[in-house]
Amino acid sequence: MKIAFLNPQGNFDRDDSYLTEHPDFGGQLVYVKEVALALGRLGVEVDVITRRIDDPDWPGFAAPLDDFGEQADRVRIVRLDFGGPQFLPKETLWPHLPVFVDAIRGFYGERMIDYATAHYADGGWAGVLLKQGAGVPFTFTGHSLGAQKIDKLGVDAGNLDAMDARYRFSRRIEAERRAMRGADTVITSTDAERREQYAHPLYHGAIDPADDARFDVIPPGVNERIFHADADGDDPGFAATLAASAPADAPCVVVSSRLDPKKNVGGLVEAWVAEPALHRRARLALFVRGAADPFADDAALGAGERAELAPIRDRVLAAGLRDRVLFVDARSQRQLATAYRHFARAGSVFALPSLFEPFGLAPIEAAACGLAVAATGNGGPSEIFADGSGVLFDPADPADIARGLIEALDRQVELAPAGRERVRARYTWRRTAERYLGRIEANLATPPHRTVDAGSELDALERLTAWVARAR
Repeated sequence: MKIAFLNPQGNFDRDDSYLTEHPDFGGQLVYVKEVALALGRLGVEVDVITRRIDDPDWPGFAAPLDDFGEQADRVRIVRLDFGGPQFLPKETLWPHLPVFVDAIRGFYGERMIDYATAHYADGGWAGVLLKQGAGVPFTFTGHSLGAQKIDKLGVDAGNLDAMDARYRFSRRIEAERRAMRGADTVITSTDAERREQYAHPLYHGAIDPADDARFDVIPPGVNERIFHADADGDDPGFAATLAASAPADAPCVVVSSRLDPKKNVGGLVEAWVAEPALHRRARLALFVRGAADPFADDAALGAGERAELAPIRDRVLAAGLRDRVLFVDARSQRQLATAYRHFARAGSVFALPSLFEPFGLAPIEAAACGLAVAATGNGGPSEIFADGSGVLFDPADPADIARGLIEALDRQVELAPAGRERVRARYTWRRTAERYLGRIEANLATPPHRTVDAGSELDALERLTAWVARAR
């Protein structure tokens, strides 16, 4: 069997380059890579089909065929030409997706893939087009849906045109609706994601979140070969750098979220600064990739990251707490795990302050390395840590963030082993891959009859405009 992962955002490579340096990168790409490799270890042939980029500003994505350096005989990266050679943000890829699908059909010819799993809205749209043109069945994994982003950004009748021009919301929502209708199965990471995100009024008529036949809840996992509590897996040079800057007996609040408004790093910093009992007890460790001390020099950061960092810097400096903040420049998953283990030995707490988190790979990776976890109560973490193995807080309330962090520090000795056991029992990539494979085999054995609708999109903006007018 050959399974393809449809992921038009073309940023896959062996070294996870630039993983946190652009909003299009990050957890979604880790998810696809790890499930693909885990399927390879189960004996399945897998192609991750994405976009070829030949851009000097984003080197490493120009080879048409590549691999991840592991399971190379079974798992390939297939990069196809569409949309030109330069890197393009995902919002600008929509007009080029039919060419992407034509390129897939040209690449495989008569030896077409057996099954596809489509990721994110643009991958979902590619799945619809590929099923329509070549009859390839697919599952759809949305990761995060456009309707939730619309709500978080406060889109209303006054700013809809500008927001739609920037984020292509109308095309995204319509692609998601058609992917939901056309997919054999919609895969979510948590039951809460299924029942909350897919119940949004913008998806009414496309899918019923109460219909068990349409969904399968398959949680992501951690790479156990990298994220574990054994110091033998450390990067020695990076461990030495950490030891020199972060004393092993000084607990920290550890934040590895990228600098993006929805990740709410600024809200956590405000909570830490405003509560003396917190910032006196624990330093703040901010992971910022590519800059050793972004307070002193942020030239290596993108414009969006600098904009998010500026008020954080101003708040910390105004409070006179610069010496209580340290920065971690982890440039690989191994270095990230090394840092997590270092801070775990100091009795630190990992914090995920996202305003909403569809699942939350970062906290389970941190927990696997021995960190106690305090996380947003909005989204996946509320299900992951429903057994009390982590502390939940309201990310919109700095006082409650501080309360959660102090509680996690108080309970660190209890929470650290509980979190590790929770991950070991439920959240590994092998378990994720086994569930994907079981679902795909069941769908091939008894194909569900789903409507494939890749027709006119002329009503997409009208649908969104009408909903915004009613809801706002």
